[in-house]
Amino acid sequence: MLSPTELLDRLQATLSDRYRIERQLGEGGMAVVFRASDLKHARPVALKVLRPELSAVVGAERFLREIQLTAKLQHPNIVPLFDSGSADGLLYYVMPVVEGETLRQRLTRDGALPVDEALSIIRAVAHALDYAHRQDVVHRDIKPENILVQDGQPLLADFGIGLAVSAAGAERLTSTGFSIGTPGYMSPEQMAGERTLGARSDIYSLGCVAY
Repeated sequence: MLSPTELLDRLQATLSDRYRIERQLGEGGMAVVFRASDLKHARPVALKVLRPELSAVVGAERFLREIQLTAKLQHPNIVPLFDSGSADGLLYYVMPVVEGETLRQRLTRDGALPVDEALSIIRAVAHALDYAHRQDVVHRDIKPENILVQDGQPLLADFGIGLAVSAAGAERLTSTGFSIGTPGYMSPEQMAGERTLGARSDIYSLGCVAY
């Protein structure tokens, strides 16, 4: 498994004409996020790259096909997609930098939120999910880490990975040790390994977040 530093070096070598990779922002089980500068548009961006082992399972063609669905999502409570691609065998997508914090960070710092504020966040995410579901897009990984708050505005992130990775198939993912979803927030059907998940799975996960 490549370290974040090795990933950064590979990305910088292949994307130097488009992005200047600055520093790591965070990492999860399936991807690492870097802050970068979009050289063409002179703006800061968040560049998320799938881990090489996962990229190999998903495949560039499948990833780019599924990520197109995310690019079509335009909603005030969904983090938009700026760009995506394959670089030196690494799959990545680019989003705006959200100058705020995740709901997880807020909960860790302050504990349970006041009821009115919690309902406001849940309502905004529910609106985002309703919009996505009407486009036949299911998120598959609703959790506090994927809900960002910027200037009081809740934003739902990371539609892309769930779509692309789920298309690779559960059996192929299991062989690599990767899985979609977070156990504490997964619906019963997702826990059971059902491949075809509907809107109700996301709604169940959002209910877990609210709780």
